[in-house]
Amino acid sequence: MAFLFGRTKSRNDEMARTAKDLLARLLEPNNGIKVEEELSKVLAQVKLTLQGTQETESSPEAVAALINSIIQEDLLLYLAKALHLLPFEARKDSQTIFSYSLRFAPPEGTQVQPPAVSYIVSKQPEVIIELCNGYEHAESAMSCGSILREAIKNEGIAKIILYDEPGVKLRVDEIDEREPTSGEGTFWRFFGWIHHGSFEVNTDAFTTFREVITRHKNLVADFLAANYDLFFSQYNNTLVQSPSYVTKRQSIKLLGEILLDRVNYNVMMAYVAEGDNLKLCMKLLKNESKMVQYEGFHVFKVFVANPNKSVPVQKILINNRDKLLGFLPNFLLERTDDEQFGDEKSFLIHQIRNMPPTPVEPA
Repeated sequence: MAFLFGRTKSRNDEMARTAKDLLARLLEPNNGIKVEEELSKVLAQVKLTLQGTQETESSPEAVAALINSIIQEDLLLYLAKALHLLPFEARKDSQTIFSYSLRFAPPEGTQVQPPAVSYIVSKQPEVIIELCNGYEHAESAMSCGSILREAIKNEGIAKIILYDEPGVKLRVDEIDEREPTSGEGTFWRFFGWIHHGSFEVNTDAFTTFREVITRHKNLVADFLAANYDLFFSQYNNTLVQSPSYVTKRQSIKLLGEILLDRVNYNVMMAYVAEGDNLKLCMKLLKNESKMVQYEGFHVFKVFVANPNKSVPVQKILINNRDKLLGFLPNFLLERTDDEQFGDEKSFLIHQIRNMPPTPVEPA
């Protein structure tokens, strides 16, 4: 049977090589419709080999051989670069090719992670950067986002997004997570994609951004600690104060989750010590949207519940004590079925009422 496997390998090598060559031609100017048509046929064949059909299951040997060829030919990088240029069905096929490649692990293998993931993390992180660049194009944004969220399940790939720097060849195993980044790498471009993109683009970009921030908690805790000022400056100014209702609401909710996660304790204490952050949250309580008010309340409560409030925070709360004690009892009265909210509101009222007349240095 060895000769049969050899023929399968040769066929898969040829398929992957042909796809790469056509993708390279597609990336050239004035490539013509014929390249798109030929490429669509080859990508459909690659997908069928990986996925099989309703009548015929895919062969594990053929899948393993094809994944190996995809890696050897650097096909994932070419796909990531050209995704926005592909016709709709070819983009869907490419998404399937990525999905199978990122998840496939040989049954007899001893690797901790799938070979395609190891290849990206150790040799070709540019695949992930090019997928992120897909948010520059409405045509590829959702396909790239779906692939990225699958890939981000691996911590090494999340590191690529967080620590990428322009003009620097990233080596994941050499990243010092305690060092701040320049603020110019791929991760920081998500703020622009979320803020400036069309509704479809910014919604998908935020979903991927959220996945990066919440999937690998210890990794992100170190990242936030090292990049605290830059991150929260952009987060507050671009996302929390976004003119988009959806972005604003999602961002405030995510902010609350970040601050209340135990692994982010030091970040939370730094955030709630700043008077400007409290002022921002108090403005949210009076937003015209009830849901924005509600999400803002869950950030505001972290400031008030903190037993070691900073002097700037104490000053704001004391100076606004009478207004807050008049405002909070009537705040979101319609949430009669939310007992926890009612209890938390009563607790905050009690805390504000019992604050000293003048600020006290925290212990």
